[in-house]
Amino acid sequence: MSIKFKFGKGKTVYNPMFPQKYKGKYPIISRSSWELQFMKWCDANPNILQWSSENIKIPYYDPVKQRKRRYYPDFWLKVKDKDGKTVKWVVEVKPYKESIPPQGRGKTNKTRIYETKTYKTNQAKWRAAVDYCGKMGFKFKILTERELFGK
Repeated sequence: MSIKFKFGKGKTVYNPMFPQKYKGKYPIISRSSWELQFMKWCDANPNILQWSSENIKIPYYDPVKQRKRRYYPDFWLKVKDKDGKTVKWVVEVKPYKESIPPQGRGKTNKTRIYETKTYKTNQAKWRAAVDYCGKMGFKFKILTERELFGK
């Protein structure tokens, strides 16, 4: 049985039902309820052969901080696709609003600046992830609440 408990502010430790599938470091920490939901799905899905959380380090240049940084995508998956082929994925779980350019109408200047910085940083991370995945033969996917919950 899977056990979960709180681990600091907004974090939950996840204990997999099928630990032989998990190929990352322990404890497995979800930073959101969406990540926790995705962990449960990876764990229970028979087509997910292996998975890990925040186990890959991708260097990128942060245009907001104007320095080199490291990006740890949320998940790495080894998946058996519908044709029986093995495909490796890097997956990031993010709110939809952080995956599109900020909408400025009706917001304070402080909020617009914060959202613009978040968007620019995310775009830099994701460009680096696409490059990394191309070199490694992986696929990259951003999952939002639309894909996770059909919203």
